[in-house]
Amino acid sequence: MVPASFAGHDFLASGDGALSWPAQNALLVADLHLEKASWFARLGQFLPPYDSLATLTMLARDIDHSGATTLYCLGDSFHDRFGCDRLPDDARALLTELTSKIDWVWITGNHDAGFVDHCGGRIEEELTVDGIALRHEAVVGDPTPEISGHFHPKLRLHMKGRNVSRRCYVASETKLILPAYGALTGGLDAHHPEILKKVGAGASALVPAAGRLLRFPIAA
Repeated sequence: MVPASFAGHDFLASGDGALSWPAQNALLVADLHLEKASWFARLGQFLPPYDSLATLTMLARDIDHSGATTLYCLGDSFHDRFGCDRLPDDARALLTELTSKIDWVWITGNHDAGFVDHCGGRIEEELTVDGIALRHEAVVGDPTPEISGHFHPKLRLHMKGRNVSRRCYVASETKLILPAYGALTGGLDAHHPEILKKVGAGASALVPAAGRLLRFPIAA
């Protein structure tokens, strides 16, 4: 994890999309999309059914490394509101073990709206923690500093004759959008108009790499 700052607070950002908030003993992630593969399987499109276990295993590692006692999942934690019921036994066992150990907060998103938890944790539509709003999707015009997800931002560059794509954070003065954390999630180009509309002027794509946070200004 590499140091990052936002709205006067110090954070640590990882390349896989986990944001540690040491002052709050908290870890923030967005867009796990657990049980996405099983959702597609119900529609006849069969994908390897290991996405949830892979995501939760990575999350367990990041929780352990960060020492977090609170986890905020910023929406679309499941690919649909019934995803928790479809978890395979190994993934369910790991999830319930994690939710029993820390204060686990599910913030609902558009995919898991109406989600009823059967795996532990508590459900919130959004929260404000130490002056920062935690929600699924950024709200245009709200001056409150906020951390959100929803857009799965990725930075795409052409370097040394090849195209490179990396998960990235998108930040402006009052907006910070986290990349998707899930193992089976795509991404939207950080320059996309929908992202720029949310974050406003002066935004940058932030990529943790080589022990530091690389900043790439983005504009319409």
